[in-house]
Amino acid sequence: MSKTAGDLGTGRASLGAVLDFAWTTGAFTATDAMAAASLTRSTTIDAIDSLVAADVLRELPNARAAGQYRAGRPARRFELPADLGMVAGLDAGDTHLTLRIADLGGRTVWHRRVTVDPAQTIAERQKAILEQLDTGCAERGIAAKPLLSICVGVAAPVSRDGQSPPHPEGFWERTNAGLVHLLADRAEVVEVKNDAQLAAAAEGALGAAVGSRDYIALLAGERLGAGVVVDGHLLHGAHGGVGEMFAFDFVRGVDSAFGLGPVIERRAREMLADGTADPAGRLAALAADELDPRRILALAAAGDDDALRIAAAVGEAFARMVGVLGSMFDPEQIIVCGAIAEGIEPVLEAARRSIAPYLHLPAPVLIPSRLGGDIVTQGAVSRALQNARHIALPALAERRLRDDPELAAAVERAEAG
Repeated sequence: MSKTAGDLGTGRASLGAVLDFAWTTGAFTATDAMAAASLTRSTTIDAIDSLVAADVLRELPNARAAGQYRAGRPARRFELPADLGMVAGLDAGDTHLTLRIADLGGRTVWHRRVTVDPAQTIAERQKAILEQLDTGCAERGIAAKPLLSICVGVAAPVSRDGQSPPHPEGFWERTNAGLVHLLADRAEVVEVKNDAQLAAAAEGALGAAVGSRDYIALLAGERLGAGVVVDGHLLHGAHGGVGEMFAFDFVRGVDSAFGLGPVIERRAREMLADGTADPAGRLAALAADELDPRRILALAAAGDDDALRIAAAVGEAFARMVGVLGSMFDPEQIIVCGAIAEGIEPVLEAARRSIAPYLHLPAPVLIPSRLGGDIVTQGAVSRALQNARHIALPALAERRLRDDPELAAAVERAEAG
């Protein structure tokens, strides 16, 4: 990331405390901020006045004008404007780019998904990402607001400095095409993270794992990837590789790190090819180009025998995966994420029936995510908002104060006094 929280400096501690409080509340008074930030009244008022003068906080009509005044001197009221700046979350997938831009209240102001060629070069991928970001920021006047924070999710391990290690076939380097450097001048803070880790962040902030300290968010579309949270901490690893699923290539009965979607489709095609599917059944009636995993899962949910056999076979393999993940990380729940989650219940039900031989610990609860196919951008926005709150917004305030000598001197006097 291009900035750290320490860049605000100890001389601006009161500003940081007031900003952090303002982020978590709506309209507030100096008394509210003073109590929450543990500051003296004079220091609180000086910090608020400095932030208002720097156009970081907005002063609202006082309590009398707002219709809340009863007696005595009406209190001044302030807020952190949600449109002070924007954040962006980008899912930079192998075949798609999905961008979500949100205000500081987390409300989406722009959202679009475009398809990209998985065979594109690094330069072509970089160009496509910049075009998507520029298009989003140019819409609806977003370009007039500072982009405080960007978080990008990629299908690759990512180190803490935003780099991906070499891949035997060059996939990770192509997927994470130097993005932390490419986007460095586009926002105050730029962060690149593994997409499954962002899925875990989304589940923890918005989904089934709210309040949970031990869970795994399993992206299970084209390839498997896991975001692992243990004791409330999202695990990372030396190269960002916690949750890489390549090991399943070597687990008997699983044999690959392909996602549940491709495995379901492959099983269906095998049954049709070897004649084990009912020739008069609903599965056999599907055309070759209709063997979509979600269509097959819908047949299973409707009770089709062939589709249920596919769900049972895939569920058995998934139970083995759960056995490995459960033994390694002891989660209380495993959440299947991505677009495949909407219809995955027949597979999960089969896995629940099959799990006992593969795990001595209590089995985790297996549940489908309710966040849909856009979970990575939701996690990226959640992470971008955290970075805006703790890093980018204090840095913006610091810069505006530094650029105005009179304001800077007033803050220094208040801090010293």
